Amino acid sequence: MADEKKGCSFSCTECGVQSCYKRDKDLPGLCLTTKKVKDKELEKILELYRNDELVSKLAKTAAVIEGTFYGRLTRVEEIIEFARRIGARKIGIATCVGLIDEAKVFARLLKHHGFETYGVLCKVGSRDKTEIGIPEELKVAPGCHESMCNPILQAKLLAKEKTDLNVVVGLCVGHDSLFMKYSKAPVTTLITKDRVTGHNPAAPLYLSKFYYAKLFQAEPVWKDEADAPT
Repeated sequence: MADEKKGCSFSCTECGVQSCYKRDKDLPGLCLTTKKVKDKELEKILELYRNDELVSKLAKTAAVIEGTFYGRLTRVEEIIEFARRIGARKIGIATCVGLIDEAKVFARLLKHHGFETYGVLCKVGSRDKTEIGIPEELKVAPGCHESMCNPILQAKLLAKEKTDLNVVVGLCVGHDSLFMKYSKAPVTTLITKDRVTGHNPAAPLYLSKFYYAKLFQAEPVWKDEADAPT
């Protein structure tokens, strides 16, 4: 209640119960399930899961894999099993240039398991960042050609290839959002890029009480205003 009095909106990240999972306790008074979810709205969504062919297939397959292989399969193995169970034959790989080696290994694994693959690098199209309004000084290496990431083109090329499932391998924050927005096929993620933690973006959260306590500093973590986003 204290948060509500301060004008803050109560959401699941403020809840300490999570009784919505197993219903072994009463739902808290401000629970979204009771305060924000209308029966008619929920029923319409459940109808999607029941009757929309694609939605039903994806949701049920994900739940079956979770229940069957909980804690036993790696993410790579889960994606392979998911693709097999939804009947996917051709897998698109939207990869970052910095993770092309990992994408190549993943493609080999998919082929080994009977899938066709088609990979598209983020730098496809090879157009300089300045062409979309990025100042020269904000390139990683100013003074030379530096191709922009092109997630929309990645999505459109994979659509032309009629992929059944697309897998993100390390696209930048924001570029992954654009790829998912424009992808025609369903999208899942194999690797979430984090250049600092060796692609383990949860690491700062695990260490936020000590080594990454700087995340809770009053001032931004970048050094000065020149480093701040525009």
